[in-house]
Amino acid sequence: MDNESDKKPDEVEVPNPDPIEVDPVSALEEQNTKLKNEYLYLRAEFDNFRKNSIKERSDLIKYGPERLAAGLLEVLDIFEKAMSAEVNPENLDSFIEGINMTSKELNSTLERFGVKAVASMGEAFDPNIHEALGSEVSDSVPAGHITQVFKKPYRFHDKILRHGQVIIAKAAETTANNEAQDNDDDEIIGFE
Repeated sequence: MDNESDKKPDEVEVPNPDPIEVDPVSALEEQNTKLKNEYLYLRAEFDNFRKNSIKERSDLIKYGPERLAAGLLEVLDIFEKAMSAEVNPENLDSFIEGINMTSKELNSTLERFGVKAVASMGEAFDPNIHEALGSEVSDSVPAGHITQVFKKPYRFHDKILRHGQVIIAKAAETTANNEAQDNDDDEIIGFE
């Protein structure tokens, strides 16, 4: 069959116009100019982003604790009101109760912002949380556990904010060793 017979009447063959010759150098220059403009635009955008990030970080550092400070001011108001009251034997119990309530309010405010005390008394010593100030023989707490807490440890979300200062229980030594130890100590100190 003939190719022309395959054509539909709606399809008209348009002759191909002469291709326009493009100078490859000018095409590359045009593409270079376009890419350079895109690069300069992206560079300016990134520079603005960097400046905004620095400002946001600075503002976050400067004003980040604002909500915590406002919460602490409420506790401070309660504390100042309690301190302005005249304490006498008749109102001593209510004054102590007010101080206890203020302490609870302070702890509640800190907990709202992620600051929590870490329970330590009677717990096993953890050098990641506690700082050992010393040790003592204890029958009430197993060896390696905490017998006294001088400063509570606090956690801020998942991070230790302040290490606790504690005394650790140690096992009682045998009686023969203790007597020998006591005699040695007496000689060092100068007792007879």
